[in-house]
Amino acid sequence: MRLLVISLTLATTISGCSRLEQVGKAPSLSPIEINQEHQAMATTPLPRQKLAVTPVAHASTWSRGRQSLLGDRRAQQAGDILTVVIEINDRAEFSNNSSRSRDGSEKMAIPSLFGIPQNIDKSLPDGASMASSVDLSSSSSSGGKGTIRRNEKLQLRVAATVTGTLPNGVLQIQGTQEVRVNYELRELLVTGFVRPEDISRKNEIPYDKIASARISYGGRGAISDVQQPRIGQQIADIVLPF
Repeated sequence: MRLLVISLTLATTISGCSRLEQVGKAPSLSPIEINQEHQAMATTPLPRQKLAVTPVAHASTWSRGRQSLLGDRRAQQAGDILTVVIEINDRAEFSNNSSRSRDGSEKMAIPSLFGIPQNIDKSLPDGASMASSVDLSSSSSSGGKGTIRRNEKLQLRVAATVTGTLPNGVLQIQGTQEVRVNYELRELLVTGFVRPEDISRKNEIPYDKIASARISYGGRGAISDVQQPRIGQQIADIVLPF
């Protein structure tokens, strides 16, 4: 028990020291040079397979290049950028009611049995009798009611980077965004897998067409820190059994 208390104290002290370092300072932004997006854009892509058709001259209006008038500018390979459109407007409501009741009654009387009850009554206290030897009754009831209501609405747009291509041609994307206003930092993270054919001509992909989508929108800073329970309170909620 003493070892547990010492361990909790040290963990609390270390966590508190890291938080004290941010006192009076705005939350620091994450560096962009060490994330997967930067690595994907800094890596030289694999050479594409040469086309059998002779390419059209660069002076032609109908050039096949991505920079031409009718070229396909959608994200196709690692390092390309596309826009993820997040428009979540979910609403769910569940209501359950249950009720149950049960009544039971049992009664057994022995008015006469070879005169045995009458003889026993003589030795019983006043008012006691064997005429009604057993009388049982029971009653139980239970009821339950549950209601769940949820309403979520989120509209965001974030630029994501193609970080890799799977063997079946599916693109792996990741997008991060940090916005700092005064002492509050808002963070947005989007990751998942998309099919190239689902990317629109505007180089956009809706969130509901991202497989294994992971969307995180939160923040850290002065306001978020005040809204969180203190470290001691969190430990007490976990340890205390009542």
